[in-house]
Amino acid sequence: MRDRVKGRIALVTGGASGIGRGCAERLAEEGAHVVITDIQDEMGAEVVSAIQTAGGSAEYLHHDVTSEDEWVAVISNVADRHGALHILVNNAGIGIASSIFEMSLADWQRQQAINLDGVFLGVKHGIPLIRDSGGGSVINISSVAGIKGAPSLAAYNATKGGVRLFTKGVALECAQKRWKVRVNSVHPGTIDTPIWTKVDPSQFAEGANEIDLEQMAAAGVPTGEVGTPQDIANGVLFLASDESSYMTGAELVIDAGMCA
Repeated sequence: MRDRVKGRIALVTGGASGIGRGCAERLAEEGAHVVITDIQDEMGAEVVSAIQTAGGSAEYLHHDVTSEDEWVAVISNVADRHGALHILVNNAGIGIASSIFEMSLADWQRQQAINLDGVFLGVKHGIPLIRDSGGGSVINISSVAGIKGAPSLAAYNATKGGVRLFTKGVALECAQKRWKVRVNSVHPGTIDTPIWTKVDPSQFAEGANEIDLEQMAAAGVPTGEVGTPQDIANGVLFLASDESSYMTGAELVIDAGMCA
């Protein structure tokens, strides 16, 4: 265990699996106490156990990021238990692939609520505690889909593009107020996470019954490689640490050249 974020309190939403889990484990490995939140309670507890077994420090809280009341409760819990918050990773998200002409309003609103409203609420309630803790870093997980469009992903594009520009606006507002809070976004490419198991494969290939990530990478990633949660977690760690102290309002693209 090293100490790039030693002694800091980190909150990672959607931390029970995928990129969120990777971020939680990496931050803990570098010395942070990580508060993992999610709606997948059993999996969240497993992540905490894995971190503790590896010698790190973590805890889990049930948390629906679309609920303002739950955000208030989570931030209050962190303040009461630890007296501070230094790192906020707004990671919780879902992907609903569908033609925009066939998507239901309910699916549109659900994806917006988790992917965009959840980030808004995290910023609204988390940043004041970070400010009062002496400053820190907010990392909002967007996507390459927040930079370029894709068929069957227009609604997802809308949420992740929203996260991208929302991040910049919040960063400038914090800077204008001279708060020591940096706000940046991360844009993963094709990453091997459980989100793909929840996507309808027929939206990408007619007659397909499962998503073939290796095939997707071979066709759409310049290097032909599928990324891992660790690839994204390393970027998040950089933005959480003092190594990125002169960065705010920026976007860190980790996509093996997809947006180049």
